[in-house]
Amino acid sequence: MKQKLAILFLTVTNSLCLLAQSLPVLPAKAIKKNQTDWLVQPVNEEADVYKSGDGKDIVLYNGLIKRTFRLAPDLACTDFTNLTNGQQLLRAVKPEARIVVNGKNYPVGGLIGQKENAYLLPEWVDKLQKNDSAFHYVDFNIEDVKPYLKWKTSMWTGNKNQATGKTITFHYKSALPALQGMSVAVHYSIYNGIPLLSKWVTIDNKSKGTFSIDQVVNEILAVVEEESAVVGSPEKMAKPNGLYVENNFAFNNAMRYNLSDQATNWKVDPAYTSQVNYDFKTPCLLEVHPARNMGVVLKAGESLESIRTYELLQDSYDRERKGLAIRKMYRTIAPWTTSNPIFMHLVSKNDDEVKTAVDQCAVTGYEALILSFGSHCNMEDTTAANLKKWKALADYAHSKNILIGSYSLFSSRKISDEDDVIDAQTGKPGGAFFGNAPCMGSKWGLGYLEKLKHFMTYTGFNIFENDGPYPGDVCASTSHPGHEGLRDSQWKQMELQKGLYHWCNENGVYVNAPDWYFLDGTHKVALGYREVNFSLSRDQQKILNRQNIFDATWNETPSMVWGFVPLTKYQGGNDDAILEPLSQHLDAYEQLMMQYYGSGVQACYRGPRLYDTEDTRKVVAGVVSWYKKYRNILNSDLLHLRRADGRDWDGILHVNPSLPQKGLAMLYNPLNESITRTIKLPAYFTGQHQSVKIREKEGSPRSVKVDRDYNVTLDVTIPAKGYTWLVME
Repeated sequence: MKQKLAILFLTVTNSLCLLAQSLPVLPAKAIKKNQTDWLVQPVNEEADVYKSGDGKDIVLYNGLIKRTFRLAPDLACTDFTNLTNGQQLLRAVKPEARIVVNGKNYPVGGLIGQKENAYLLPEWVDKLQKNDSAFHYVDFNIEDVKPYLKWKTSMWTGNKNQATGKTITFHYKSALPALQGMSVAVHYSIYNGIPLLSKWVTIDNKSKGTFSIDQVVNEILAVVEEESAVVGSPEKMAKPNGLYVENNFAFNNAMRYNLSDQATNWKVDPAYTSQVNYDFKTPCLLEVHPARNMGVVLKAGESLESIRTYELLQDSYDRERKGLAIRKMYRTIAPWTTSNPIFMHLVSKNDDEVKTAVDQCAVTGYEALILSFGSHCNMEDTTAANLKKWKALADYAHSKNILIGSYSLFSSRKISDEDDVIDAQTGKPGGAFFGNAPCMGSKWGLGYLEKLKHFMTYTGFNIFENDGPYPGDVCASTSHPGHEGLRDSQWKQMELQKGLYHWCNENGVYVNAPDWYFLDGTHKVALGYREVNFSLSRDQQKILNRQNIFDATWNETPSMVWGFVPLTKYQGGNDDAILEPLSQHLDAYEQLMMQYYGSGVQACYRGPRLYDTEDTRKVVAGVVSWYKKYRNILNSDLLHLRRADGRDWDGILHVNPSLPQKGLAMLYNPLNESITRTIKLPAYFTGQHQSVKIREKEGSPRSVKVDRDYNVTLDVTIPAKGYTWLVME
């Protein structure tokens, strides 16, 4: 039997070598550093799949990164190079993935026999052997990158183009009797114009039985360590800087990815015995998998897709440059996040207030209306009368070219003992992230999802604000139809939540949600704030809002975050905390709008109306008109000039070398007197490296020389308690 299997795999290996011969040979320039700064100028090379000169390897290459795989005696990644700085990320060969089936670990591909794990020499690769307990490489296929979401939209969007590039799929099977009928595929996508790869694993059960898939580790990389410390815990030691990893398994309402990520694991590598750390505790082994086991029972004919990992190669320790790269990643792989409609957050008591708000949105240039929490819209009410009423209101909004949507709360509420999350320790409801919460896999939870879809389909609502989306609760119930029990409850609920957001995108519905589901279809998250701060005075809110914007836009684009402006009382406070009556606080109203619109960030203007007098209407319409004039540059990347501290000027700078407006700076003065300051504006990311034309507001431009640190220096006067803006052309 073993002899027959050996002959089979030898035959497969020979056919694979022939298959690889059809690929083009990797160009000689692929071993050189790229001289183009991809954050300033487009990269000419397109992503593609090549073979090495000797035909032994398959290489993914796009001019910015190179990832190489040896084909025989089994498939293994032997090289991962950042071509922007020449950095080699790999120090050792590891399996391509790992699957835990019925409690036992099975590697996918990979080679064994590397004795020194601090580095990998090319001549060692020929001497490595395949692992007999593994899934083994069978063949591959190549295709163009396909859209992950079938996304469509009719609203203003900065980038409506889906990511392009190449996807290669490596197929694996096992000779072990326990794994017969299971096929595994490892997928890689390499994208055009960005040093980025994505990777995921799919499993097909082609047998007549079932498999218990306890876990899928879809990425295993032995990465060069960031620091060498003789002693120290891996939690406190620095993680590799050259590799930014993100995946679509993130939740917990932190409103920041690094705190929401539930699957990126930096582990120690016991095989790396020449490391400096005395206890072999250096965190230099990347494994990507959910923190909790998936616990999925894969029945005959079923398939399973792992989470998706995105690997962005970084070439700097500079916080701004690293953030620009991450923002470019979102614009590329999640272009739906560049949609950014101008919306009002309406608090309504009746239908007439909805129509009035729609009329005010249309008159002032707003594009959308969201029925806020506390309004009289209930999306869970799918009675004929309620559906008919809200369809009529949606039709009215659409007749005025206004998008409309509503708020719905999922998690932080109690439904019933039968439908709530069951605590594994007590066997009773409770123990959830918010104490008591419904299980999305319960009968009520499944019905909730269908009601939302039915409501939005019937009424034509364009926006869905999902508060308290699935926060990772596990449920010990064995009677809920959406999951088997405790083991698979997290995975199944996560899939249900993602499925709702996929559906929304496929049906042109824009999604606000306070959690990190961006890679599965959400469009916007809160920029981060403390709700009770909106009971503070307007002067305090101005500075706090600018701080919040500054802090929330290092890794997020302006369109990915939203802020808050309480037109009426919110979370308490005195009269100096709110803007109503609007006509009596026009200066504060205008500045709060300019702070948000000037950063490209939409705010929830929460109240019953946008204006109360003709003067107020003119102010609102004027700010919106200004925003639309500069909309493209204001939605471009934001550079951080000086954080607001109330002691001196503060400001930000938008940059985009591909636009007529290469930059737009917003500068603020919190002091009681006018100030003149000498300010340096970074010009490098505007693409203007010799000189740039700068004008203040709508004044005449003047040419300013760019110094050799790529800055322009100029004197600017900012009015007391006010602001100004500069346009770079």
